[in-house]
Amino acid sequence: MDELSEVQDKFYVINKPKEWSSFDVVKKIRNMGRFKKIGHAGTLDPLATGILIMCVGKYTKKIDYFQSLPKTYTGKLVLGKTTPSIDLETEFDGDYSIEHINEAMMEDVRLSFLGAIQQVPPIYSAIKLNGQRLFTHARNGVNADDLQIKIRDVEVYRMDIDTAHFPEISFEIECSKGTYIRSIVRDFGLKCNSGAYMSELVRTKIGDWGLDKAQEVATFNSEIHEVLL
Repeated sequence: MDELSEVQDKFYVINKPKEWSSFDVVKKIRNMGRFKKIGHAGTLDPLATGILIMCVGKYTKKIDYFQSLPKTYTGKLVLGKTTPSIDLETEFDGDYSIEHINEAMMEDVRLSFLGAIQQVPPIYSAIKLNGQRLFTHARNGVNADDLQIKIRDVEVYRMDIDTAHFPEISFEIECSKGTYIRSIVRDFGLKCNSGAYMSELVRTKIGDWGLDKAQEVATFNSEIHEVLL
């Protein structure tokens, strides 16, 4: 295809590869589809995988709509250790006791996240503060306590956990727009009077679109698209 194409009123459901930024995926799909105008709805961290919705042409005007849809994630958190980024992007910086943690405590903590909650986004995130991304402040050595990171109102519709491999806990979370799963992981550790980091995260669903409809970046086909009715 020699000429740039402008696909109107279409969007694509992509499975973001691990260690790719959301922008990396936009750039790759733009080049593969030779699209003039393209954007994504809902950033995923580099170490996360799963659904990234790519809007092309006129559908870039619908990005806010896709971002407003509920999302579902699966993943794993590990109790007893922390990292500054709350995932494995950074090195471990703390060890905490887990001997006092039992099933009843973890169930109480799980229930505490259900419904409307407030959370502080991770300092390693793309939110802008004072003209810079939070992760830029973090990489410059600024402590989260020294920044006035705005508290967010979000909602967790469902949170299931599997503690069979404690201190590793598998989870599935269905939540509202703007929810930071790493913040839930961090706060889960704190509520257990310990620490926690996230070892795995997959976004399995955005609205009605699940991984069963997602294309792999390496085999992207511009003919396989979705249309809103």
